[in-house]
Amino acid sequence: MNAKRMVLMNVILLVLLVGGGFVGYYYYNQSTTYLKTNNAQIAGQQVRIASPAAGKLTNWTGSTGETFNKGAKIGTVETQGEAGPVSMDIIAPGNGTIVQSSAVENTMVGAGTQLAISYDLDQLWVTANIEETKINEVKVGQDVDIYVDAYPDMTLRGKVEEIGLATAGTFSLLPSTNASGNYTKETQVIPVKISIDGYVERLIPGINVTVRIHK
Repeated sequence: MNAKRMVLMNVILLVLLVGGGFVGYYYYNQSTTYLKTNNAQIAGQQVRIASPAAGKLTNWTGSTGETFNKGAKIGTVETQGEAGPVSMDIIAPGNGTIVQSSAVENTMVGAGTQLAISYDLDQLWVTANIEETKINEVKVGQDVDIYVDAYPDMTLRGKVEEIGLATAGTFSLLPSTNASGNYTKETQVIPVKISIDGYVERLIPGINVTVRIHK
C-alpha cells in the first residue's frame, strides 16, 4: 500500500470518526435535554348538544361551522303537554363551534337525543401520551415545542399543565383482557395535558402533533 493511499484511508477514517462523534453527541444531547413523542393530538372540551324533551324538531340552526355563545338558542322542539303542544328551546350549554350536526328539522327526536357536537376552538390544548417508563421525567410547568403534522411550517410553544392520574388504557371502551391466562406486559401511556401559547385558527381537534418536552 503506497503512502498516498494510506493517507487517504486515514483521512476517511478520521472523517468517519468525527462525523460519528457529532451524530452520537447530537442524539445523546437530544435524549438528555428533551423528551419527544409523536403520540399526541390536538384536543379540546367536547360538548354534546341534546334535545331537552321528546317531540318534533321544528327549528334547527346548528349547522356545521356555526358558532354559538353559552345560552344561545340553537333550535326548538315541540312536545305534547297537558294543555297542548309546547315549544321548548334547545340551548347551547357552552361556547362552541358546531363540528358535527345530525339534526334534521321536522323529524321526531327523543329526550336526550344527541343533535350535534361542538368544541370551543379558542380553548384547545395538546394531549400527549407519555410512556409510563418516562413519565417521571415530566413535570408541570416544563416548556414544550409543538410540531403540527398538517402544517410542517408551524411550530408552536406551550407548557405542561397537567399529568394524568390514570393510564390512557383505563378509559378505553374495550379494555384488554387476559382470557388465555398468558400474561404479556405492555408499556402503558399516561396522558399529559399541554397548553398552546397563542391562538392558532387552523388548529382543529384530533389532528396529530409531535411534542418535544424540555427536561
